[in-house]
Amino acid sequence: MKAVAIVSGGMDSVTLAYYLTSEGYVLHMLSFDYGQRHRKELEFAQRAAKTLAAEWDLIDLKAAGVQRLLRGSAITDAAVDVPEGHYSDETMRLTVVPNRNAIMLAIAYAAAVSDRATVVAAAMHAGDHAIYPDCRPEFVRAFAAMERLATEGQGKIDLLVPFTDKSKADIAALGARLAVPFEHTWSCYKGEEIHCGACGTCYERREAFQRAGIPDPTRYTTTPIFQAP
Repeated sequence: MKAVAIVSGGMDSVTLAYYLTSEGYVLHMLSFDYGQRHRKELEFAQRAAKTLAAEWDLIDLKAAGVQRLLRGSAITDAAVDVPEGHYSDETMRLTVVPNRNAIMLAIAYAAAVSDRATVVAAAMHAGDHAIYPDCRPEFVRAFAAMERLATEGQGKIDLLVPFTDKSKADIAALGARLAVPFEHTWSCYKGEEIHCGACGTCYERREAFQRAGIPDPTRYTTTPIFQAP
């Protein structure tokens, strides 16, 4: 069995890569440079691929001019500051990158046809649903239906999204069971030397470890003020 997986280098997608490997898939990992501030995450994706002896390709959308078309997001637009606070805050909508998952999944499906893979996999999870429209189950169902038409006659390719009903704490717990080296994953949207500890994804990362009861190996510049129940 072969799977094409979108792996950013974050804790969710790296856990996905380890999960697919544990399930017996031969893995082709795709990572995307779309001009994100935190593109250092790509180093961690490549590292995971090397550890898992997986094929890895970096798709340079930035060189194709895609970043210029994705204005207005704090992730890709230098004119927009990365908001600080929890993901429940309305300001987190500034981190939406227009149509990002649809763009990446379309490329992953094309690769899957070429690879004769049976699965395209992505790591969106339940905590993403409120903020990111292209992480929701209804998007996944619609995109999978579209791709069945787009790849008709090219073999059956399933869209595997095993975390859509799981919290980030659930993913942390699964990753711990799979011996994922979380210290070699990256979340912070600011992309500085160490995790900032203040942006939404840093909050979410630390909260996940705390709620899962797993030691957090991450170094943060500041300590989030929340206390998880």
